Amino acid sequence: MGPRPVNENDMNITCLTFNPFQENTYLLHDDTKECVVVDPGCYELTEQQELKRYIEANDLKVVRLLNTHCHIDHVLGNKFVADTYGVELEIHEKELEVLRSVPVYAPNYGFQMYSGVEASTTYLKEGDTIAFGNTELKIIFAPGHAPGHVVFYSEPDQVCIGGDVLFKGSIGRTDLPGGDFDTLINSIRTKLFTLPDNTVVYPGHGPETTIGYEKKYNPFLR
Repeated sequence: MGPRPVNENDMNITCLTFNPFQENTYLLHDDTKECVVVDPGCYELTEQQELKRYIEANDLKVVRLLNTHCHIDHVLGNKFVADTYGVELEIHEKELEVLRSVPVYAPNYGFQMYSGVEASTTYLKEGDTIAFGNTELKIIFAPGHAPGHVVFYSEPDQVCIGGDVLFKGSIGRTDLPGGDFDTLINSIRTKLFTLPDNTVVYPGHGPETTIGYEKKYNPFLR
């Protein structure tokens, strides 16, 4: 799927959808051209080339590599991005075990050529910020789908890069190792639902939504 560019005030968001899981990879940048890659799912060479072409065509400089969480569909392109742009992978510490388990089960999903990358030992922590260019993203800890799941929130833009916590009309799976339904619902209610209603949530799969829409219509949260 081709890029879906979105301009949220000063921060540009581009979504590239990759791999058989139809995972949304996000590129965030502002007018400084510094770029953050979130959850690169590019596995096939053609997908890697698509990501690289977009970065080159827009004259972007990749300065950070972030994972909201480390399930296989969100980490398939980590090594490509890390090696190509010389950046370290940044995750929450509780996702380290999840990340290290991927090579064990990747062949069972048909990803015979998967090669992982070690994460930085400077872990993402709730309350800290991700800085690039003129932009700052707040780190919000939102476990339940995965034990160390985080989301990234831009207050000026009222945008949340949400991974697999909240979807349009749905929520993340909780039947995977480290998942817990009650924990996920609590994360959504106490973390995401405290954001302004017009906050746009860009999820790990499917179309974007808003906090207000999900408060009103999401059958898991009404």
